[in-house]
Amino acid sequence: MDLLRHLRYFRTVAEEGHVGRAAERLRIAQPSLSQRIQRLERELGVRLFDRNSRGVALTPAGRVVLAEAAELLAAADRLGGAVAGLRGGSTGAIRAAVPPDLGGAAVAAILTGFRERSPGGALELRELATTRQLRELAAGTLDVGLLRHPCAVADLEVGPMLHQPLGVLLAAGDPLAASAEVALADLTGCELVLFPREFAPALYDETLTACARHGCTPALVHDVAGGDFARALVLSGAAVALAPPTTPDPGTVWRPLAGTPLAWRTSTAWPRSADGPAVRAFTETAHAALRRHAGVLGERPGRPVFPRPASEFPL
Repeated sequence: MDLLRHLRYFRTVAEEGHVGRAAERLRIAQPSLSQRIQRLERELGVRLFDRNSRGVALTPAGRVVLAEAAELLAAADRLGGAVAGLRGGSTGAIRAAVPPDLGGAAVAAILTGFRERSPGGALELRELATTRQLRELAAGTLDVGLLRHPCAVADLEVGPMLHQPLGVLLAAGDPLAASAEVALADLTGCELVLFPREFAPALYDETLTACARHGCTPALVHDVAGGDFARALVLSGAAVALAPPTTPDPGTVWRPLAGTPLAWRTSTAWPRSADGPAVRAFTETAHAALRRHAGVLGERPGRPVFPRPASEFPL
């Protein structure tokens, strides 16, 4: 006997209080429905309904069975929905990573946005530098990553490219803080805070090359992994930091760079074998979150920020 089907028939009869109306609702013949209810009663060894001229009424045993059946049928419905989602690739766990400097608001938006785009799915999100993401994508321990370019992506599928203009984070008392924007050349002689080179070697080198091209020669470059230490260096006036648009901490200010000479390019990337609805949902979510919370814009046609192809930067 198909127990779940018979329980659904039983529940419908209980809701209607009449076998004929239940049969119409289920679109089966009334004699067939009566036989199925009788078979369920034989299987369970209890009488589920009292029958009278007006219809049927649950017996005490029937009320107990109905309460237990509700939980069982709800669980069966959840299981069916989960399996359907797995067949379509829209649910299940997806392993993803974002760069360390993305910002709390953007990360939170990715987590909540993915839940909305992929109900029933699970996002296992980690904070990993671009070099680590590339290794894990190659090893198959990561399904999709949010990468800083340029980097080696020849064996990966890459989502739409976004660019994130950089500005400078200064101590509030710095004379440059009085300006609405800062020329990159005005940072010559300053100590500069940047992410560690091992996080994204090609991007690190290209950023410093672009600084030199625009007349900026820092006195010293601090490779800083932790945000708190970077903020402390800036707050003390010992250094300035190149950073995307941010809400500065008390005692610091963020100013755009005149002419937008520096920007980071960002995209999602994933192995071809991992392509599917869940990866696409993450890509859409990440791009929406970056546009809203991290000052990220679409790539400007005809004006590449870093003109050399990624293949020239093996990591």
